[in-house]
Amino acid sequence: MSATTLPPPATRPADGGVPARRAVIRWAWRLFRHEWRQQLLIAALIILAVGATILGSAVAPNTPQVATLGFGNAQDLATFQSAGPHLASEIASLQHRFGRVDVIENETLAIPGSVLTYQLRAQNPTGPFGQPELSLLSGHYPTGPNDVAMTGALASEFNLKVGDLWHQGGTTRRVVGIVENPQSLLQQFALVAPGQVGSPDQVTVLFDAHGVSAGSIGPNVQSAKSVASKNVINPETISIAALVLGMLLIALVSIGGFTVLAQRRLRSLGMLESLGATDRHVGLVVRANGVAVGVVGAVIGVVLGLAGWLAYRPSLETNAHHLIGMWALPWVVVVLAVALAIVATYFAASNPARSITKVPIVAALSGRPAPPKQIHRSALPGIGFLVVAFFMLGVSGSQSAGSGGGGSQMPELALGLILLIPGVILLAPFCLSVLARLGRNAPISVRLALRDLARYRARSGSALGAISLGVLIAVIIAVVAGVRYGNVLDYAGPNLASNQVILYNPDGPLGGQNCPCPTTATQRAAMQQSAENIAASFGSHQLVELETTSAQPSHNGGGRNWSGTVYVATPQLLQAFGIKPSEINPKADMLSARPGLSSLSGMQLNWQIAGSGNGKGQAPPPQEPQAAPTPCTPRYGCLANPLIQEVGALPSGVSAPNTVITEYALHKYGLPSLPTGWMIQTRTPPTAAQVTNARLAASLAGLSIETKNSAPSSAEVIDAATLFGIVLALAILAMSVGLIRSETAADLRTLAATGASSRTRRNLTAVTAGALGLLGAVLGTVAGYVGVAGWIRTNSLNGGISALGSVPVQNLLVILVGMPLVAAVAGWLLAGREPAAIGRQPLE
Repeated sequence: MSATTLPPPATRPADGGVPARRAVIRWAWRLFRHEWRQQLLIAALIILAVGATILGSAVAPNTPQVATLGFGNAQDLATFQSAGPHLASEIASLQHRFGRVDVIENETLAIPGSVLTYQLRAQNPTGPFGQPELSLLSGHYPTGPNDVAMTGALASEFNLKVGDLWHQGGTTRRVVGIVENPQSLLQQFALVAPGQVGSPDQVTVLFDAHGVSAGSIGPNVQSAKSVASKNVINPETISIAALVLGMLLIALVSIGGFTVLAQRRLRSLGMLESLGATDRHVGLVVRANGVAVGVVGAVIGVVLGLAGWLAYRPSLETNAHHLIGMWALPWVVVVLAVALAIVATYFAASNPARSITKVPIVAALSGRPAPPKQIHRSALPGIGFLVVAFFMLGVSGSQSAGSGGGGSQMPELALGLILLIPGVILLAPFCLSVLARLGRNAPISVRLALRDLARYRARSGSALGAISLGVLIAVIIAVVAGVRYGNVLDYAGPNLASNQVILYNPDGPLGGQNCPCPTTATQRAAMQQSAENIAASFGSHQLVELETTSAQPSHNGGGRNWSGTVYVATPQLLQAFGIKPSEINPKADMLSARPGLSSLSGMQLNWQIAGSGNGKGQAPPPQEPQAAPTPCTPRYGCLANPLIQEVGALPSGVSAPNTVITEYALHKYGLPSLPTGWMIQTRTPPTAAQVTNARLAASLAGLSIETKNSAPSSAEVIDAATLFGIVLALAILAMSVGLIRSETAADLRTLAATGASSRTRRNLTAVTAGALGLLGAVLGTVAGYVGVAGWIRTNSLNGGISALGSVPVQNLLVILVGMPLVAAVAGWLLAGREPAAIGRQPLE
């Protein structure tokens, strides 16, 4: 028989030492296991935040094109634009100096009957550096001079498969395999054996300079490290940004959750303290619970995040146009996300742990917490952060414009975006106080809900901050997309509508030069007949002839140049789009579907003066050397501030005739017009088979065909951002409202006991959800506008602050009005259940 000898009371720690802390931690773990239903909401918040962080940090860096595309696994790259007489000696010099080299030859060719191009590529499949950019899907690599391997899309364009013969440029080759570039699925090329490209227009030499500066080797040499460092949107930056945002969301949603949890266990903690537990033991219970919830939430969140990544990866490969490995995740970010989730929950639980120890034991046993301290939170710190962010983003915008959009503005841009976050978080409690003051004269149920939000700002303020961050991200994306797509000079978006096709002449400015040029009248008549046949193959008889002229618009300020082709507003073109002559200003020089172009100052219309005249037999006066710049007058081939009329009936596609010059301007300034091609409008979008047949017919006639590309429209980008922000905000809002309502369960019991109806209880929940949704939408929108306005106010490339006129008003209204309304309606429908009787309140 043995006996345990206890240390004398004099030497035993006053707080029980390690055994007491271990017992308290075990008790906290048992509470977590027994009360998992009560902690389900906060665990779900952490699971959502961790899972979104893991998925976002995996998707974001894998979405952009590989920054070092073209380098393979080499560290340096030399580019030569043609195979000149000194090319062999330069390659030999690189090989002598640095050892192994990998030579890749490319010749750019046009796909017959299409405006698209492909490359005839000569590359060694077993080369020392180019292997990561070459993958064999079927068959084998070319080994002889008459072998060729193609990408799948290019083989489909030529209607070829493995084993078929390919006739190109007077050479016949047999297709022996299907290949692809895993780093860019958009690249279309035909691979031949090394040395089989007769006239390469680009020769790339891959090698390792072993630390030698690329600039010291030659002006045509780049290093992979310098290229990656210039890329602002690089995987490291995106991963870090996703991690920081994820951890902020975890911390914000956890603070309110653990505050509610500590309040829910107030009587149990009071009982523990009455039995001799110290304040440190009571605080340890809350912190240990926070760690337990953090561990469970992080593990489940990682599992769900990885599952979501594996499910979404195939679609991401299609959208990103490059192959992505199954486990191509930023594992450092994943590990940090798990570690920081646990750390964040620990510190999130520390604040309520400190607060709970200040509650007297008798008050804790009664279940009535001490009234919250009145804190007069000033808005000045939050406003200060927003102001600094505004000016930092302005510095970034000016540097971006000065460097042509380079990466030198990255520190200022990152710092400005980071400063927006504490600005939003610091303003959240102040906004709750302001809203409570505004609701003083509201009905009792509204006043109670707003008062509780303002009184218990520890959990409602953190929830509002998390909601505002989700809205902030969506607003920034939506507004930036609206500004980019709203640039009337540098037009962006899909090239054509889905039911539009353009055929180009070979001798026009956009033709593919598929036949000897210039064409004769007989050849043009044959092309006209081929165009009519192609239109008939699409089931359309609406064939509109397109004409262009030498005149081209420009802008005289900020280096903002015109993008796109200006067509002639022929009567046939206007009739095709339902534009009546009576709707056109007879003095208008140009018609445009680009919104805001007519009100843009500083516009010019420039054209080339043929020979020694300007198209009307007038010669410009001679200029003295070092003379002043030529004035913008028609005599010098320039028209300042042309009269532009906006006509919404014109098509909006980038390649479509969205801007046309009137016949009035052609005759007035003696401008010639040149037939360019034809535009076909079909009743329904053409099928893939119809497009393939049309391209074959166009190639036989020497024409080129253009159909709708996959470029997203502004509406698609903005709608996706809006949906993301609303879903994220509503998810956080739903869980936060659930926590808030569970904390006020005792108040609901009291209201029920005093005769409050289910309508009153529904109003409380609806007002709570609607108020948080409204404040989050307003605060996130304001902060987003501050950031975007700060950046574009000094960025002349985007039109300066005037570009904010292109904001997506409808999407912002959905966020500002629709999201709070959905939250309020959902809260009203899901609430109203009568709480348990006040006499049945359990001892937790």
